[in-house]
Amino acid sequence: MNKNLAKLAVPLGVVGIILLLVVPIPAFVLDLLIIVNIMLALVTLLTTMFVKKPLDFSVFPSLLLVATLFRLGLNVASTRLVLGNGYAGEVIGAFGQVAVGGSIIIGAVIFLILVVIQFVVVTKGAERVAEVGARFTLDAMPGKQMAIDADLNAGLITDVQARERRAEVSAEADFYGAMDGASKFVKGDAIAGIIIIIINIVGGIAIGVIQSGLSIGDAVNKYTLLTIGDGLVTQIPALLMAVSTGMIVTRSNAESDMGSTAGAQLSQSRYALIIAGVAAILMAFIPGMPIILFLIVGLSLILIAQRIKAREAVKKLEIETAAIADPASGSTTENLIEQMRVHALEILLAPDLVDLVSDASDDLLSRVRSLRRKIAMDMGLVVPPVRTRDSIELPPATYVIRIAGVEAGRGIAPAGKVLALGEALDALPGAVTLEPVFGLTGKWVPSEMRHSAEMTGATVIDRVSVVVTHLSSIIMGNAARLLSREDVRVLTEGVKEINPAAVDELVPGLLSLAEVQRVLQGLLLEQVAINDLPRIYEALSLRAKVSSDPEGLIEAARAALGPALSARHLDGQTLHVIMIDPLLEQSMLEGLRPSELGTQIIIDQHALESLLGSVRDVVARVEGTGMSAVLVCAPALRPAIRRLVSAQSGGLPVLSYQEVTSANVNIETVGVVRGAESISA
Repeated sequence: MNKNLAKLAVPLGVVGIILLLVVPIPAFVLDLLIIVNIMLALVTLLTTMFVKKPLDFSVFPSLLLVATLFRLGLNVASTRLVLGNGYAGEVIGAFGQVAVGGSIIIGAVIFLILVVIQFVVVTKGAERVAEVGARFTLDAMPGKQMAIDADLNAGLITDVQARERRAEVSAEADFYGAMDGASKFVKGDAIAGIIIIIINIVGGIAIGVIQSGLSIGDAVNKYTLLTIGDGLVTQIPALLMAVSTGMIVTRSNAESDMGSTAGAQLSQSRYALIIAGVAAILMAFIPGMPIILFLIVGLSLILIAQRIKAREAVKKLEIETAAIADPASGSTTENLIEQMRVHALEILLAPDLVDLVSDASDDLLSRVRSLRRKIAMDMGLVVPPVRTRDSIELPPATYVIRIAGVEAGRGIAPAGKVLALGEALDALPGAVTLEPVFGLTGKWVPSEMRHSAEMTGATVIDRVSVVVTHLSSIIMGNAARLLSREDVRVLTEGVKEINPAAVDELVPGLLSLAEVQRVLQGLLLEQVAINDLPRIYEALSLRAKVSSDPEGLIEAARAALGPALSARHLDGQTLHVIMIDPLLEQSMLEGLRPSELGTQIIIDQHALESLLGSVRDVVARVEGTGMSAVLVCAPALRPAIRRLVSAQSGGLPVLSYQEVTSANVNIETVGVVRGAESISA
């Protein structure tokens, strides 16, 4: 029942407003509607102060239109009563007599002052802020959408979160666009108020003199006071709605309401309060000034500043006490062992970067948790917990990522700044830097210049995204090192629950956990996902009956995953491949020899340099066309060739004929690697 009433409240209200324009109403009903109008404006103003972000009050533009129409309807209804009966209820009469003391001049002056405040100050400023806010919000939409897509592709957010963020960006643009138009309602309302009061005064005097037979003085006194009272009754709610408009368009997203935020920020500097208090005390001794009032205000400011100082001292003492009482800061054997332990993954932050680890929903720790989940789903690797701590040894704004206590990468993330990536960055302040993962050119610019950077066409990335993207790259590049023996045991037990036959046959009868770990590490070394463990274990069971050679086991597992390996490199339904000249491939097969590190190709230095040069040339030519390709070769050659070319060709994927042909895809040859003899021929 309540839902139905709420659903019908606004439509019924609009119908009632339309009836106000054509149907006369009694004076007591007009009094009730005037009170409702004033309270609606007051509640709207207070609501704008307590919302944390403008979108929490997204109905405001529509509410502003309805409230404006409501006031105009009241103007028409009150005009009908004033001109028709010479009486328009107690509220208008009270405003005409009590609020302005029954003086026409005072009433006119107060009304004109209210109009000037609303029209010249509040409405003009709110209109400009709404216009600029709408323009910047619309200009920033492409950059925000790209940032959402980048976070989604990096696995930092889920599809649901991406949809929610896109909806929020769209809602924000719609809101500021609507506010840009709604501010015109406030401006028009102010102009209409002036015109209506002039019409009412002229019409009232004419009716009083012509129809009622009053003298000009009596007519002016009677109808002008009623008209001014009517104007004040409607102008005060109009001013409140204008202030609400300015309040909502000037609010920025915050974690608390306006009062709490203003109180916290105004009291953040006790020195400012002390200086202001001393200034008030000095002004008290200026001749003619009210000494007592200035002294009260000045001493109050100084007292507030002293309370802030005491509060800061208590907070500092609590922090020191907590540090002393913290067991981790002690020197017991357990604590020393914990501090000595080498963590698999660590992020060290300079002291000025500790704000990245906060209680907010989008802090570094929550993004790292999302990253661990993303990698687990994509690669089958359970990333160990990431330890985050500060280090006073790091330079300002610097972070370091460690693997097993060894630095694997470092970068900067200056506080209060965002990273702008692009080519046209000359107009932005700051020194040119390189993004740590992809090596893109960028600049760290103040957060306040985000919109300016986006308008130049740059992609803007926040500090947390920079750190998490860097961490993701390092984890993927060191996935094999991060797979521990304990991880393999846990994964194996998980497989045993759904496919016990595969595990019972393999471990420990054919292979030990250490040997299984070595195979899985070999797969991760080439960025092969290990999430299909049942299929991998079945392939290992068949191969282990023949040989437990690690290289052969890895190739058997890869063969079982053949379609998945090819799918990662597809361009639509086409796989672009680079072949090896048949004569060269045959000579390489003849030079294949086993070794402790796996099979190797015995080849002279000149032929090796010619081979690697040909690979680089073909890869560069293919990448120049905007395509990506894989190198294919005979299964027996694949491990040895991968070790030869991976470091020379930027990590060129190497697949065997068996892995490529196991997938139902179109194969297109885009290049051929030739040896020295083939080139000369």
